[in-house]
Amino acid sequence: MQAGNANYRSPTDFPSIVPVFPLSAALLLPGGRMPLNIFEPRYIEMVDAALSSDRLIGMVQPRLDGGMRPDGEPELCEVGCMGRLTSFTETGDGRYLVSLQGVCRFRVVEEVATREPFRRCKAMVFAGDLDLDREAAEVDRDALLKAFRSYLKANELEADWESISRAENAMLVNALSMMAPYGAVEKQALLEAPDLRTRAETLIAITEMALARGGDGAGASLQ
Repeated sequence: MQAGNANYRSPTDFPSIVPVFPLSAALLLPGGRMPLNIFEPRYIEMVDAALSSDRLIGMVQPRLDGGMRPDGEPELCEVGCMGRLTSFTETGDGRYLVSLQGVCRFRVVEEVATREPFRRCKAMVFAGDLDLDREAAEVDRDALLKAFRSYLKANELEADWESISRAENAMLVNALSMMAPYGAVEKQALLEAPDLRTRAETLIAITEMALARGGDGAGASLQ
């Protein structure tokens, strides 16, 4: 499966510097889709810049320990995910409604100085994310679905099981990880999992912790 877009086949297909959107507890993964409501002026400019170039934006969480730069902006986590702008709507009140399609994860090498109001980072992409089929066969699909069913039952929720049954392992793991209502620490752990199998195992473990506490995930923590 080519994650995100078939135009991206190797690390050389990506720019070395990307605009980044720091957003806490937001998780974008390869192949996933993230809707965003953009209203802050600097991020309006970021979307304009992306639309006029390669359409890539890096989603990344503020650093989990709350570290701040001298200018008052949050420090960033080391790992984020690049998304390609695949839909764009401008509202009558000046907001942008956009969707990002996850392409591949990246590691923040360093922030770069810029005169623009939004932040940019030098990024090193995770080449393995560009071909997830190699890892998909190692996912314990039955265990993942069992944990998901238990979570839905405990919280009296329904799911589109027909669509779930058709989903390939890579898409299933990443979609469930993005949907999971967990906090910033758990989201970052899912993002930084080295492969799909480990991400699935991490999601199962977090879900089982939440179920053991009898909650909806708010009580689960990896700290």
